[in-house]
Amino acid sequence: MHAGSFRIGRLFSFASVLLSAWALTASAPLHAQSGDAGFDSYVQSLWPKAEARGVSRATFDRVTAGLRYNPRVVALDRDNLGTPPSANAPIPPFAPYKARHVDAPRINGGRRVHDRLLPLLARIEQRTGVPTSIMIAIYGHETAYGQVTGNFDLPEALATLAYEGRRRSLFEPELLATMVMVEQGVPRDVLKGSWAGAFGYPQFLPSVYLQVAEDGDGDGVARIWSSEADAIESIGAYLRRAGWRAGQPWGVAVRVPDSFNRAAVAGRLAPARCPRVFERHSRWRSIAEWRADGIVPVGGRWPDGQVQATLLEPDGPGRTAYLLTGNYRAILDYNCSNFYALSVGLLADEIDR
Repeated sequence: MHAGSFRIGRLFSFASVLLSAWALTASAPLHAQSGDAGFDSYVQSLWPKAEARGVSRATFDRVTAGLRYNPRVVALDRDNLGTPPSANAPIPPFAPYKARHVDAPRINGGRRVHDRLLPLLARIEQRTGVPTSIMIAIYGHETAYGQVTGNFDLPEALATLAYEGRRRSLFEPELLATMVMVEQGVPRDVLKGSWAGAFGYPQFLPSVYLQVAEDGDGDGVARIWSSEADAIESIGAYLRRAGWRAGQPWGVAVRVPDSFNRAAVAGRLAPARCPRVFERHSRWRSIAEWRADGIVPVGGRWPDGQVQATLLEPDGPGRTAYLLTGNYRAILDYNCSNFYALSVGLLADEIDR
């Protein structure tokens, strides 16, 4: 869903002049010229696709007025992609990542937000089945509890990335989705976020907003950029749609005996999605089967014996391992990274203490 921790202002008075002129003349599209003829031509070429999605000409012009090609966005995208790791490239240890992301500021901040919003959170948990602490942990990981949401102009960043072309199939639909959002009433000036198009407290891509965002405070608008209630309700809705099962933990830290035969529980399927994430997981077995092999929990309680779980040893044999349920897969759907999903679960556990 996401594309990482993802930030330019607009000249609204200029955009207003453009729209007023368009209304008066009813002439051909008025798009502010950026100085890059290819970029301007590409943006204007999107009008038929936007119209096919129900976007009015006025909305299209409002969203695209003043857009400029932003080389900073392209540089960030290239830095982020880097050189794809080879199949044999070593995976770094989890422990340093955990120390940075499950730290005192996030834990204490999460507890404060959790306590402040507890009545609201309890209602959202009842509706979605997702534990309050998990929703808060994602809120903390994505935007430091709303403090860091990005300040790039979303349409400009997405138009730049789509025009640049390497991942047009990803970014062009997201740009069109911003137009649909504005057509449906989302104010143009709130479309700010990361360089890769994620925005709001949950860092949703525009297409995800259109599919998942929910109104948590009852005012009729899912304002995930300013309403914690809407943002957290939407996080819960996302995880529910991703298959979260109420009453099950995300996982449990365990200790694996030295004699354990890992080859006997190796995964049997070649994962098509996020292979470097899922190939590290064992095959599914019941908690009762794991217990029978001498695996014991570390400072936690066992889930029900019939719950299915996979084994992950992020730092290798002899270090803390984790048995992970289907709910862990729901967190991976939010961000397909074992380190991310583990740290969300562990932060939630700390918030609950």
